[in-house]
Amino acid sequence: MKILLLGYGKMGKTIERIALDKGHTIVGKIDIQNRQDMDLLGANDVDVAIEFSSPEAAFENIKYCLKKGWPVVSGTTGWLEHRPEIEELCKEKGGAFFYASNYSIGVNLFFRLNRQLAKLMNGQGYSSSMTEIHHIHKLDAPSGTAITLAEGIADENGSISGWKLAPESEPGFLQIISEREGEVPGTHIIRYDSDVDSIEISHTAHNRAGFASGAVVSAEWLVGKQGVFSMNDLFSNLD
Repeated sequence: MKILLLGYGKMGKTIERIALDKGHTIVGKIDIQNRQDMDLLGANDVDVAIEFSSPEAAFENIKYCLKKGWPVVSGTTGWLEHRPEIEELCKEKGGAFFYASNYSIGVNLFFRLNRQLAKLMNGQGYSSSMTEIHHIHKLDAPSGTAITLAEGIADENGSISGWKLAPESEPGFLQIISEREGEVPGTHIIRYDSDVDSIEISHTAHNRAGFASGAVVSAEWLVGKQGVFSMNDLFSNLD
């Protein structure tokens, strides 16, 4: 499989290592310094693009790939106000677009656990909150994973209608506390508190390999398909 990497930071380098170990070819490594190099690649030079760039670059990168006819796997967060436009372009071009806020298999199992717990806590008189901790280089807050978790809670728990980023708070809204420290790959903690006890679930990533491996697996799965996909589609295929 011929892979174009869009974004060549720590995540891009980890994806490269895993892809090469699996026998794939990296046909380009694009970042802010050499974005014009994408123009040198023809439609048949790329089987799939894996996009982990920056919130500022993601929209244009994904749009460029879809217009070129390249399937795109994206994990960049902080640009999702443009997602409807990308999905419409994907359908218009008959392309393939796969988006996830987190590609870790463990995190996606955590998403399911989070929904189940939120459903069980409905009407039980507990207040809820979330803390997400990431490395100091992360540009957006809260994390895309935290937003996905918050949306899952709101979908399943009638007492929660949305989320607020701390220090903002409002009754009926889940407060998300975002912390940035060191080189933490990602920790998400969901807490339910009452006068008599507390319930807490958490996911802690030890390194970036889980995210990168999931992105490569998603890219392998996406090639040859048309449409807009997510980890739910990948999981249903693996069931």
